[in-house]
Formats: sequence, structure tokens, C-alpha cells
Amino acid sequence: MAYSPSQSTGVDAICNTVVEPGTNGGVAAHAGSLSLFDKVRNFKEAARIRAAGLYPYFRTITSAQDSEVIINGKKVLMLGSNSYLGLTNHPKIKEAAIAAVEKYGTGCAGSRFLNGTLDIHIELEQALARLVNKEAALLYSTGFQVNLGVISTLVGKGDFVLADKCDHASIIEGCRLSYGQIVRFPHKDMEALERRLQQIDPAAGKLIVVDGVFSMEGDIIQLPELCRLANQYGAAVMVDDAHSIGVLGEKGAGTASHFGLTNQVQLIMGTFSKSLASLGGFIASDAETIDYLKHNSRTLIFSASMSPANAAAVIAALKIMESEPERIEKLWHNADRLKKGLVSLGFDLGASATPILPVYCRDTVVAFKFCRRLGEEGVFVNPVVSPGVPPGQELLRVSLMATHTDGQVDFALDKFAKVGRELGVR
Repeated sequence: MAYSPSQSTGVDAICNTVVEPGTNGGVAAHAGSLSLFDKVRNFKEAARIRAAGLYPYFRTITSAQDSEVIINGKKVLMLGSNSYLGLTNHPKIKEAAIAAVEKYGTGCAGSRFLNGTLDIHIELEQALARLVNKEAALLYSTGFQVNLGVISTLVGKGDFVLADKCDHASIIEGCRLSYGQIVRFPHKDMEALERRLQQIDPAAGKLIVVDGVFSMEGDIIQLPELCRLANQYGAAVMVDDAHSIGVLGEKGAGTASHFGLTNQVQLIMGTFSKSLASLGGFIASDAETIDYLKHNSRTLIFSASMSPANAAAVIAALKIMESEPERIEKLWHNADRLKKGLVSLGFDLGASATPILPVYCRDTVVAFKFCRRLGEEGVFVNPVVSPGVPPGQELLRVSLMATHTDGQVDFALDKFAKVGRELGVR
């Protein structure tokens, strides 16, 4: 998340109005303060966007998440998915999930800590540890829970957690739940990071947490310099590889593998809802750290275990990813083709260096209009406005899959050119 959730969402810009506080709905307010539900009654932004015909969220898909999807009975090119390797509809993965349901049922009916550990959970953890070259790994039911649980468990009183200002919201929430002091630094600004490290007691515990690939900007953390600073100032490093697994590194092993720095990154986090065609997440580290988290991480201990079908799907996806490296090659081919085309059309893609391509509009209304018109032309993209990005940095988030064809990429370029001309976005 690139901007503080406490900031305005930016959607007020559509009507340029300010919502006045009230006390409707029958909920009385205490003197001098809003009552609990006043913020609910006064939330009008979404209704205004719907009334303007620009509401871009919760679009209902009635088909598999693939390179093309069905929305309102119409086939649409999907350029807004995180299924980077195009595996969500792979027959072998669906077969694995079905087989797991047949064997284990639909759920574990408890947490990993008590009755919810299956043999396929152990198998998956071992496979993930091998992938990222760590001693051990631990599964969580969602990627958000990983960051929430790991950071809040490891960072205690008297410790410091340092986070990039463009880190994902789950990282920021994990920092907030910890008892340590949060220190933010400007996006990828290693000089600013060093200044902050210099101000911290050398004896204090320090954890630097960053995205490997930043989910909105599409750029990559400069891990070599970050690890150099971590070593110099006695800090541990945690890398969120949600958008790096299946994209960067040897056999899709992620950011640390990409830079050859696995031994200098103490904690590697990843999710299954992107390249690995499922739902859940993991943390990988040395065996002692994983054992500590098993017995102390509240989002693990007090959450139901990852379902059998989800675990089996990830195991199957890992096997395909490792046995078919051409998928990663095709993903990068598609990203390069679309990126060159968009740049040649005059669009601003910022510092993107991955298959995540931000097309900057720098205006909330324009971003929503651009998204709507592309949808009408048969292309699905995601508009990102505040708080996803700071005000003035509004963009369309475009992402590629390995299963996109050259023809589909060229179709998208034609539509971007047409709508860009209409809206004057270049």
C-alpha cells in the first residue's frame, strides 16, 4: 500500500464535494464526537461514483480466471489478474484440488496448532523451503496473515521495524500490530534508509521489511544495497515476494534468488494467490525462527488451517512452474511486448521493471473513465487511486500472464491507443 489508509480515498474528486457529518440512522452521537455508525451513514463516495457510471470495483466474472474472462455475458481480455503464470485454470491443478477434496474433505476444521495439520501441509512446506533455499517454511491461510503474524510476533518492545512507504498494506498493518517502533522511509531511497538506521541504537533489534516487486509500481527493490546497509547496521531483512514468486529468480524463486542474496535475507514471504493458482501464504527462514513462529504467531495459532484443495493446488503449481521454465520466459516476452508498445504510444509507465505495468493517469476521474472505456472496448484493467497510491499518482494497473498471446497483446495496444486519444492520456 503506497499511501496511508487514513488519507482520503480520492473519490470525492468526482463530485468535488465534502461529506458533512450527521447523526441519521437512529444512532445517537455523544456530545462533541461522532457516534460509531455516523461514518457508515455518511459514506456516500461509492454511491456518487455509481451514479456517475464510473464505479470500477466488484465487477462480477462468470468464468475461470484466464487470459480472457466473461463479464456480463461478454468476453473480455483480462489484463488485471495476478495469475502471472496463467495456472489458475490448468487441468493438472484442478485435478489435484479435486483429488484432495476426495481424500481429505473440504476443510480441516481447526488450526494448524491443534487438529488442522495434514501431511500435504508438511509436503508443501518442504517444497517451498527447497524453492527459496531456506531451512524451513510455514503455511498461513492468507498472505495478509503472514505479514500480520510474522512482523507482529518478531518485532517487540524496544525493537524497530523499517518499512518502505510503498510497502503493501499487510506489511504496514503487521508493523502497527507489533510493539516495536515503526520507521518509514521514502520509496526505494537507500540514503534515507541509512539515515534512519544511523539514528537507531545499534544494540536495538531492527527488521527491514520491503516488497521484492512493488505491487502497484511494478519496480524491484534494490536488494544488494539494502542488504549492505542491513549488514552494516545490524538489521534483519524480510522480503515480501508476493509478486516475485514465479516472476523473478531461478525457477521463479523470487527476489533474493534474482540477486543471488538468499543468504543475506533472513525472512522470505510469499503468497499462493498470484503465480501459484491458489490461496494462502508462507514464510521461509531458518528452522529455529520457523519453530518460534509456530508457537507464537497469533494469526497462525488462532486461524483455521489452509484447506486441503488449496494446499494440493499449490503443490501441483510448483511442479509445473519448476518443470516448465518456458512459462516464465513467455511471461517476460509478453511484458516486454506490451511495455514497448505502450511506451511507443506515449504512455508513462514510471519505473516498472516487471510484468506489472502502471499506466499513469494522475487524475482519479480520468483513471475511472479510462478503465470504463477499456472495459467497453473489451479490455479489463484495474484503476488504482488513493489510498492505493498518493493523490496525483493515479494509474491503471496492467498485468500480464504467460498465457497471453501476441495477438491479445496487440489487441490491447490498439484499444489503449484508441481510448488514450479520446481522453487525452499520453
